[in-house]
Amino acid sequence: MPPRPVVSPPRRITRSSLARFRFGDDSSSTKENSTPPPPTDIEDVIPSTAMRKRKRAATLLKAPSSSPRRAIKTEKIEEEEVETKITAPAAPKRQRKPARKAVDADTGEAKVSAPSDWEEMYDAVKAMRGPGGPAANAAVDTMGCERLAEASASARDRRFQTLVALMLSSQTKDTTNAVAMRRLQTELPAHRPSAAGGLTLENVLAADADLLNRLIWAVGFHNNKTRYLKQTALVLRDSWAGDIPDSVEGLMALPGVGPKMAHLCLSAAWGRTEGIGVDVHVHRITNLWGWHATKSPEDTRRALQGWLPRDRWREVNWLLVGFGQTVCLPVGRRCGDCELGLRGLCRAAERKKVIEGRRVRESAVVVAEEGGGEAEVKIKFQEEEEVAVVVEKDVVTNESTGGLKQEDTDEFDKSEPAPEQRASSSKKSRRSKK
Repeated sequence: MPPRPVVSPPRRITRSSLARFRFGDDSSSTKENSTPPPPTDIEDVIPSTAMRKRKRAATLLKAPSSSPRRAIKTEKIEEEEVETKITAPAAPKRQRKPARKAVDADTGEAKVSAPSDWEEMYDAVKAMRGPGGPAANAAVDTMGCERLAEASASARDRRFQTLVALMLSSQTKDTTNAVAMRRLQTELPAHRPSAAGGLTLENVLAADADLLNRLIWAVGFHNNKTRYLKQTALVLRDSWAGDIPDSVEGLMALPGVGPKMAHLCLSAAWGRTEGIGVDVHVHRITNLWGWHATKSPEDTRRALQGWLPRDRWREVNWLLVGFGQTVCLPVGRRCGDCELGLRGLCRAAERKKVIEGRRVRESAVVVAEEGGGEAEVKIKFQEEEEVAVVVEKDVVTNESTGGLKQEDTDEFDKSEPAPEQRASSSKKSRRSKK
């Protein structure tokens, strides 16, 4: 029996024995009895995947690749970088400056400089208030206080009716105020049998306070306004010979008449403009535009009169009141239809609405069609064109099915029964089961 070969015991695997497999060691003829390298952990031997990925991503654009696929990828990335660099520069922001006081260097007088771009904004609002504009046909155009007096009445009675309309208009919409004025003009009884009824000074003096209150109950604070009307009628009879005062001071001395009513009444009744009538619309809109930062309508009136040209003092109230009733509403402003927002003139414009308004305007296609010897301009939007395309597709499919034979159409009908047929078949099946 031959002798068994001597088998050496298995060698123990240690860190020092694994060191010869270290990454980057090119010497394959290292002897076992050579000096062992310093101990290395197994985590240091295996390179991390994240580092390798970062290296490949970093060297993708730097090192030229022989593979055509990689070359194409590198070229696309370079094109994208070039496209991002060739971007239009951002438009410079408008410098909006409010009305501010300045001292004239030559004379040394203190003057109030107008806000920046105020003329462009004023003209844009005026164009919107014109016929066909988004702010046209406002309530103030037909039911404003200066338009509620009866044309058939005398000059004195028209002035009195204008004053009454202004006194009732406080905290009241123009439509409601017009209804109350119409009731006074038609339902107020005459002060004596031979006189005519209607809204006159004598009839207001003779009318009972409860009757007046019932006629104007729709307006805001009608109880206070009834008392003011009776007191004002007494003052006009005793101090002004039955007519209304012809000055701002005289009008403001009447019960329930403030600066706004006084300036508007003087302008509408006597044809003299000595100040700006500022109501909540004028106060709110001018502060939204940044023309000034005022706390009350009276402060707004003083600020506007400091720089606004005098020939626009009467027009600005009508302009901004109608603009506030149609476009720049107190709640739910129509910034997408406003020229100020679309041109970037209004600092308070809502960005989302402005972007939508610009998109609709840019998508509008103007098509000139000649008809009857005149060029008619029609504006069609993309949404309408899309609807027309869908309709045309439906027509085509209907025509295609109409060209089939009767047998084919019968097959289509038989394939899916109508709801009435389904109901009748279900009833028959129920009867048969019974």
